[in-house]
Amino acid sequence: MAKALLLIDIQNGFCPGGNLPVADGDIVVPIANSLMESGHYDLIVASQDWHPADHGSFASQHPGKAPFDMGELSGQPQVMWPDHCVQGTPDAAFHPELLTAKINYVQKKGQNPAVDSYSAFRDNDKAALTGLAAYLVSKDVTELDIMGLATDYCVKFSALDAVDMLPGVKVRLIADGCRGIDPKGVEEAIEAMREAGVDIIESSGITL
Repeated sequence: MAKALLLIDIQNGFCPGGNLPVADGDIVVPIANSLMESGHYDLIVASQDWHPADHGSFASQHPGKAPFDMGELSGQPQVMWPDHCVQGTPDAAFHPELLTAKINYVQKKGQNPAVDSYSAFRDNDKAALTGLAAYLVSKDVTELDIMGLATDYCVKFSALDAVDMLPGVKVRLIADGCRGIDPKGVEEAIEAMREAGVDIIESSGITL
């Protein structure tokens, strides 16, 4: 019976100044730190986008494509992203103010150049698992709170997969601990998560 906090991709690349910045992305850092220091959680887990330089989701790998064009990868529609979170670069590092010493386990994702990985749990084609679900099961996690970047992509897909892959686990989204790319996409993402059974909460509502 363990409570876990899952921090999604709180990396330089998704914060102001990064290669794929989410507006006000750095605002989630103090919320994450406060929750990590609260003593509420038995386990702190973080996902980390960790792309090879030739990742197929990068527009730079597709002649004639510009960032944010639509294309195809692993047989599915794919947003062509700017190069971001390349393995070993400062862009891929966690935000410098994030209390990384509090993190018990880091799940890297997006390492296969042939398929993107929005979810912390599996690739977008749902074929390859990251191992995060098995790790959480091994730690007897029964409650999972999720926050991070970006609401309408990696947070959404991680939350939906958590519901799908962790039966019996209570999954909650800490809404004020997230920031998204597209306002309409954020609204749709939150509704999709709610419909899937994810509780939408605020950090102030967490019982410490």
